[in-house]
Amino acid sequence: MFACAAALFFLIFCARVAYDPRRFSSAVLLGTAVILLAIHETLEKAREPSAVSNATVVSTCLLLGLGAFALAFFLIANGVKMVRKESTSPANLLSLLTGLAILGFIVLLGAILVHGSPTLVRVASAAIPVVGYVSFLFLCFLCYAFLYGRLPVRRNVDFVVVLGSGLIGGSRVPWLLANRLDRGRTVYEAQAARGNPPVLVTSGGQGTDEELPEADAMADYLVERGVPKDRIQREDRSRTTEENLRFSKAIMQELKPDYRRVVVTNNFHVFRAALTARRTGVRGQVVGAPTAAYFWPNATIREFIAVFLSHKVINLGICLALGLLGLAAAW
Repeated sequence: MFACAAALFFLIFCARVAYDPRRFSSAVLLGTAVILLAIHETLEKAREPSAVSNATVVSTCLLLGLGAFALAFFLIANGVKMVRKESTSPANLLSLLTGLAILGFIVLLGAILVHGSPTLVRVASAAIPVVGYVSFLFLCFLCYAFLYGRLPVRRNVDFVVVLGSGLIGGSRVPWLLANRLDRGRTVYEAQAARGNPPVLVTSGGQGTDEELPEADAMADYLVERGVPKDRIQREDRSRTTEENLRFSKAIMQELKPDYRRVVVTNNFHVFRAALTARRTGVRGQVVGAPTAAYFWPNATIREFIAVFLSHKVINLGICLALGLLGLAAAW
């Protein structure tokens, strides 16, 4: 039964991806299929001789426990590195705080096993389903973002839109943005070599601490590296990813109403940018540029929180309901 249900969810997932891969529901469908398949495999193992079954359960629990500990310490170490290399802003503390939260949850479960306090049991009963739900969504997001980021780029597009990410010193392109521009230039050069060079759209407005619009600094960066000026369009009004896409869409529609385009951002931002593109009605694919390894975990957690809160009424409502159900079960 569970195997059939897993196959059904996977078929629905494939159909939705073929129609439009830029949906978070596709990630949930894939995750549900995997969970159902795991349940099927667990039930199959349970039918084996008890010694084998017990060994499998114990091994799985040990692996999950060790994995949780390893993840917690990895995130804490990554958070410390982020603070040293970047700054102590709240956005840079996410991996550190997540690691501490995982460690705290493990300590809570351990305290229940040792002391069996009724109060701790109630707290854990409310927390476990909420943690399970959020963890499930995060794993869905992580796995599907990985898959989406590896979809091949269409052979021919009319526009390559590069999203801005802020300037340093008010005028210079930082390494994060330089990676995006280099990836956009690679897409441009690959298509230009086939005799059909696309138009590069640099998208980014001017911040209060910047001497010029991001779009201008980005365009200058590309020209210095050999991209012809007449193959660059500048979108210099946007302040957010949604505005990047919406204002760039207006430029593309004016130049070619039936445009085909690809959007370039950093790899951790690809899936959320794709979701935003779908919501704003921008056609085409989003591709990612490399990001420093130490920066990726914190940035990925930030992206997940943004996607989670974009459906905050549903997600927070489910978390509240699960917490109350768990608490009621404990009572």
